Amino acid sequence: MEIEDKIKNLKIPENKILYQEPMKKHTTFKIGGPAECFIKIDKLEELKKVLEVANQNNIPITIIGNGSNVLVSERGISGITLMIKLEKIEIQTEKGAIQITVGAGEKLGKLSQICLQNEITGLEELSGIPGTIGGAVRMNAGAHGREMKDIIKTVKCIDYQGKEKEFTNQELEFEYRSSIFKKEKYIITEVTLALEKGKKEEIKAKMHEYATYRKEKQPIEYPSAGSTFKRGNDFITAKLIDEAGLKGYAIGDAEVSTKHSGFIINKGHATADEVLALVKYIKATVYKKFEKKIELEIEVIGKE
Repeated sequence: MEIEDKIKNLKIPENKILYQEPMKKHTTFKIGGPAECFIKIDKLEELKKVLEVANQNNIPITIIGNGSNVLVSERGISGITLMIKLEKIEIQTEKGAIQITVGAGEKLGKLSQICLQNEITGLEELSGIPGTIGGAVRMNAGAHGREMKDIIKTVKCIDYQGKEKEFTNQELEFEYRSSIFKKEKYIITEVTLALEKGKKEEIKAKMHEYATYRKEKQPIEYPSAGSTFKRGNDFITAKLIDEAGLKGYAIGDAEVSTKHSGFIINKGHATADEVLALVKYIKATVYKKFEKKIELEIEVIGKE
């Protein structure tokens, strides 16, 4: 039975469901083969319906947010790919403390601007990360010494059987670029952040400083999935890649950025296979020269 037949009873508007959708249109790397079935989810009830149908028909589910930390295989993704677009921003102030409840599909950049307008501080360091709140929580995204774990109060999510659950910060098993959501199958739906009142000019100045740094130090003029590799326990990965003479090294249109060696960029028409071949070469070269194993920060998804 074709996937269209299996999900035909989903009461979701047809314009939210796409078949054989090229994932390069939905990732910041601008790379990726077709998703067998691609659905944009902006309502919790729709998410529950999709999970129910997927369970009944043994259809695999893949979750993405803004597509900013992933590399999708050229062979595409089987089953249903869900882009979480749950949007909500509610600000509550009580005795000087500020809580913001945010839908998992809201982008960090948009939330940062709202915090600026409302003189709320605590998100400045993370304001340049091009992902959604849900994706940032899942990988405990960080920048300039601050991580998501530092500002999270609670996270609501749903398991693949449709059961809702709420975690406190302490239950989320945050580690460097990891959380419970990397180990267990939950879909983040809503996040509550604990922030503070600040001064607009100071917040604006900080955001400008970090945006300038990003523009000067990172290859944001090219498609990429962000920082490609995790930092090591006792080494800076980009520094080792640089010292190994790999800055500017390319396989096809996949290149080690000449601006920042920790980034692999898409110079135009790079394929996932070229990126993975380059990753393999970088890992081997760094290990041979320094005897250090480096790990991917980006996630590779789709058919092998």
